[in-house]
Amino acid sequence: MARVLEFKLPDLGEGLTEAEIVRWLVEVGDVVAIDQPVVEVETAKAMVEVPCPYGGVVTARFGEEGTELPVGAPLLTVAVGAPEGLETSGPVTPDLSGARNGSAPSGSASPSSSSGSSATESSGGSGNVLVGYGTGAPAARRRRIRPDRLDRTPTLSGALTVEAPVPEAPVSEAAVSEAPGVPVTEASSTATPVSVAPVSDGPVPVVSPLVRRLARQHDIDLRRLTGSGPDGLILRADVDRAIRQAEETGEAKTRTAQAAAAPTGTSPAAASPAASAAPAAERIPLRGVRGAVADKLSRSRTEIPDATCWVDADATELMAVRAAMNAATGPSAGPKVSVLALLARICTAALARFPELNSTVDTEAREIVRLPGVHLGFAAQTERGLVVPVVRDAHTRNAESIGAEIARLTELARTGKLSPAQLTGGTFTLNNYGVFGVDGSTPIINHPEAAMLGVGRIMPKPWVHQGELAVRQVVQLSLTFDHRVCDGGTAGGFLRYVADCVEQPAVLLRTL
Repeated sequence: MARVLEFKLPDLGEGLTEAEIVRWLVEVGDVVAIDQPVVEVETAKAMVEVPCPYGGVVTARFGEEGTELPVGAPLLTVAVGAPEGLETSGPVTPDLSGARNGSAPSGSASPSSSSGSSATESSGGSGNVLVGYGTGAPAARRRRIRPDRLDRTPTLSGALTVEAPVPEAPVSEAAVSEAPGVPVTEASSTATPVSVAPVSDGPVPVVSPLVRRLARQHDIDLRRLTGSGPDGLILRADVDRAIRQAEETGEAKTRTAQAAAAPTGTSPAAASPAASAAPAAERIPLRGVRGAVADKLSRSRTEIPDATCWVDADATELMAVRAAMNAATGPSAGPKVSVLALLARICTAALARFPELNSTVDTEAREIVRLPGVHLGFAAQTERGLVVPVVRDAHTRNAESIGAEIARLTELARTGKLSPAQLTGGTFTLNNYGVFGVDGSTPIINHPEAAMLGVGRIMPKPWVHQGELAVRQVVQLSLTFDHRVCDGGTAGGFLRYVADCVEQPAVLLRTL
């Protein structure tokens, strides 16, 4: 008895209400097993592979790559329990009853199904689960059901006839060569040539979702590009060159057409006044990471009465201590310690002395909630935008442990593999905007936290040291805080303690 079940976009947690389809992992006609990932989506926090709770034949997909869907919207439909004798394009017939029980399709069909796992048998799947949860069944080998054979499958008594939609015809070489946005004529002599590869049916060597989105927005066929990165990886620079070349080619064609259509003695500009009109403004949707950041920053400025104080500090001794720590060699030497890790360790010591800043405000109850542990967030700029990974229980870690965790989370952020749990739950944020070559800033608090420490670049500057003018390594520190949780005295005391630890790291050792 075949049933067609609809799988909807599940609740991905952390208050997320929508997701964008990045890549489909299955096609119509594929056989899927229970909990097999079927689509890769991008939320405001991370990239997630969504598994299907049903096993059977994919009969329909909803939404193209790049489409944004709300939670609860249909993703695909699956025919569960296909009629006996259903043919496939391969030499064997998949056992869909086995797929429904969470195992990969077997090589021969059996009219009888296993009596085990009755709960799964009755529901047709494991329910809405995310990656890493559910039955943990191995992924099934995908086999496509030929639509023409599905149409000819005889209807059994009391069974439904499964009719899969006819898949799209393969794109021919000629059609691809004339795809919009892909230049097929000579470009301007000033344009950097784009390496064009033959169309390949294999996976496109692209890692960054930003590169894929950029190519989709400008109708660039990534299959025709040869990447300049390692192992042919397609980078954003490759797509940018293809966009520029396509635009120059399009402008050249327009000028040629205008010149051909204009009367003798008339310039193309005079023949077409619209050609000299100002270009239309570009509209960029506020969604994904950028939309989530916009919402959080707006809420922070709306709800939090923030104030900022700052101070210049002599970081010469701190840099000397770091150099001494990293100079150690041999088996006992630990990993290299970054300046950010040392500043993070200073922050945890300062929060222990000024716990008012490691808190949040419950507006409904009109209460300040002081938090027992420090979950330290740090701002990281990635191709997907600004993200804030969180180092859990930072108050229990030393500088080396904090540094190792920052390095691990930064690499996950760079590759877009941070989970929602790794991006939420922070109690205090450290923002190192000095990496952008700036000295100071008034950062917006990461709602619902109560404070953020900003660190500018460390630069050689004139400084009075021991009564004499000298060139020292100077850094500007700024603290933005929620004025509801403390007054300026507390905020100033926190910032002064941080500055003292930067100028004299021995102060930190005395307070440990």
